[in-house]
Amino acid sequence: MTNSSEIRPFRIDVPQAELDDLADRIRRTRFPDELPGVGSDYGVTKDYVRRLAERWVDGYDWRAFERRVNAYPQFTTEIDGQNVHFLHLRSPEPDALPLILTHGWPGSFVEFLDVLAPLTDPRAHGGDPASAFHVVVPSIPGFTFSGPTAQTGWNIRRVAAAWAELMSRLGYERYGAVGNDGGSMISPEVGRIDPEHVVGVHVTQIFSFPTGDPAELADLTEQEAAAMAHLQWFWEKMGAFNTLQAQQPQTLAFALQDSPVGQLAWNGQLFGDAVDDDFVLDNVSLYWLTGTAASAARFYYENERVERADEPTTVPIGLAMAPNDFQTIRRFAERDHANLVHWTELERGGHYTAHQAPEVYVEDLRTFFGKLR
Repeated sequence: MTNSSEIRPFRIDVPQAELDDLADRIRRTRFPDELPGVGSDYGVTKDYVRRLAERWVDGYDWRAFERRVNAYPQFTTEIDGQNVHFLHLRSPEPDALPLILTHGWPGSFVEFLDVLAPLTDPRAHGGDPASAFHVVVPSIPGFTFSGPTAQTGWNIRRVAAAWAELMSRLGYERYGAVGNDGGSMISPEVGRIDPEHVVGVHVTQIFSFPTGDPAELADLTEQEAAAMAHLQWFWEKMGAFNTLQAQQPQTLAFALQDSPVGQLAWNGQLFGDAVDDDFVLDNVSLYWLTGTAASAARFYYENERVERADEPTTVPIGLAMAPNDFQTIRRFAERDHANLVHWTELERGGHYTAHQAPEVYVEDLRTFFGKLR
């Protein structure tokens, strides 16, 4: 009988037939027509998608990516009936603090690959060995190698509970929770669920918004008003992904599961040109080759229906806010997080700062958790 709590080594090994099928499908893509001169007003542009599709089939090297990831220790285990894939790197420093780092959509564990070495082995990267971390980077249930979810209800709170179990299973008594995008929603919940063991939570966005009371908006500063205006623009012009995945993820999945370029366009609308082409293709390839278009989209459906906690979080929380990302409004963040102890407005970075400016990201993690060790 298989032990459901067993931790099993894992390696990526995609059959060549699947890569050949992917290339064939890309070559046979039926691209849609496009109105002249409208740019991205109607959605992601044909030029952007065609350029990436051409590189995907003639220039992108999946096997190189596979080798890169397989150079790190990877594992799978079953938690709450669900397969969970994760990278687990132990620092050579004996007093390293464990961290669990969580991605979101349309990304994956890929966004953290550039920070693994400096986090785990600062001595080899010009850092103080006292700032070392053991690092766990799981794939959210339903995403990439965690495989499709087989049950309803995999929302941020259930994922957070799974992360607490994972860290316990790995033998970590004290640890920090780190997140970006969807991970910035999951990680504070890890602190809420497991406050006896979580020393702090570090995120790159705090999704705290006005409640609807006009008084909350009466005295916004110029900077806060600009942040609100940008957020409103985003939801009005770029929020289709959230609406559709929160309402009809399964309908969308028929197109994404059958067309790799459809998956590329859908995910690529949020990547854009802010990140390099291969970062986009690494992520989109993972969704395609693991067949997780539907289950990753369902994450939004589940979160739309999750019961929100009424009380603020109390575990120490820190924010590292990049200039080219959503701008958190501090008064709303402090309302939802009673122990907001660290606030950094980064000089560089964007929505994927761990990839776009890894040295800046690593330094902020070291600073925040340095006070909590």
